[in-house]
Amino acid sequence: MNTNAPANDPPQAARRSILRGRPGWGFPVVLAGIVVGGIILARSWHKPAKASTDNVTAIPVVAVSKVDREDLYREITIPAEFRAYNEVDVHAKVSGYVQRMNVDIGDKVKAGQLLALLEIPELGDELDHAIATHQRAAADYKDAHLAYSRLVEVNKDHPNLIAQQDLDTAEAKDATAEGALAATKSDVEKYHTLVSYTRITAPFGGVVTKRYADPGALIQAGTASQTQAMPLVRVSDNNLLRLDFPVSVDYVRGIRTDAPVSVHVDSLGDRVFEGKIARFANRIDDSTRTMIVEMEVPNPSLELVPGMYANVTLKVDQRPHALAIPIEAVPPGGKSILVVNASHQVEERPIKLGLETAAKYEVLSGLNEGDLVMLGNPAQLTPGQKVEAKITEPLARQ
Repeated sequence: MNTNAPANDPPQAARRSILRGRPGWGFPVVLAGIVVGGIILARSWHKPAKASTDNVTAIPVVAVSKVDREDLYREITIPAEFRAYNEVDVHAKVSGYVQRMNVDIGDKVKAGQLLALLEIPELGDELDHAIATHQRAAADYKDAHLAYSRLVEVNKDHPNLIAQQDLDTAEAKDATAEGALAATKSDVEKYHTLVSYTRITAPFGGVVTKRYADPGALIQAGTASQTQAMPLVRVSDNNLLRLDFPVSVDYVRGIRTDAPVSVHVDSLGDRVFEGKIARFANRIDDSTRTMIVEMEVPNPSLELVPGMYANVTLKVDQRPHALAIPIEAVPPGGKSILVVNASHQVEERPIKLGLETAAKYEVLSGLNEGDLVMLGNPAQLTPGQKVEAKITEPLARQ
């Protein structure tokens, strides 16, 4: 069986013979494989290194905003309430019974219009008596003055014909009669005035907002403060309204006449009325630490009613034509700021800030108009680094 084995496996014997006959071929093949692998690995290491160098040398793009001048201000909202421009409870100047009421609540009236009529029967009698007394005094004065005038004329034509005592007596009667006439005339005028007081008229044009009395009611004269006289009606001038609102002591220094004011009325569908400050108290209330400011709101259609609430928007702390930068450009602390200078390099500058609004800062020093300030918080950038500036609209708007 062993004698037949070599004959049955000639290829295997041939391969062993070849390997034994050429021992130097194995090493070169292994060496070549190592060289090729090293080249491939070296190339794979070299490519990332090149990409990293490109990233380092690239110029970053930064968002900037240009420093410009704007009218800066802050807005505050203050609750307020409308009230009539003129409003008064109409009293009677004399005591009497209400004979007639000519108006009711909601009626529009004009200045001088008759609102009510009082009845004072004895006042008419007193007026008639005063008139009669005045007429008698007028007749007495006429007789006395005529007698005295005649004596004077006779004494001119015939001196010493009339005794001086007679002249003096006639003159005294004439003066007494003239005084009595004047007194009775004053009484007549007084009673005429009292009678006119029975006619209650509107002191100004407006609307009757309340009615206190009905026909037949006894009305006391409202001429003394110690009496609790009942008024007849209340009249309000609603064609022009007052809007008073308290301004905190912190903003009083910026209040001025004719300053613009916006008024929002929620009950009218958030209607907005523009107006101006008409007047202010010029005094701080000790209890509230506020000052009353007043504006006038025309109301020709009477859609606004006294007592309605409103919100007043007022501009305070105004800085006209101030250097302004966006709030996004100011880091926490606000002591310095990053700018892109003329050499396209990042530069850190100390600044001094003033007024802060909802979107902008006032710059007092450290920047000039036209400078480019960086927005956001570019922590990866350092002063002196080259950058490319791109002007960007700030996120916050005033």
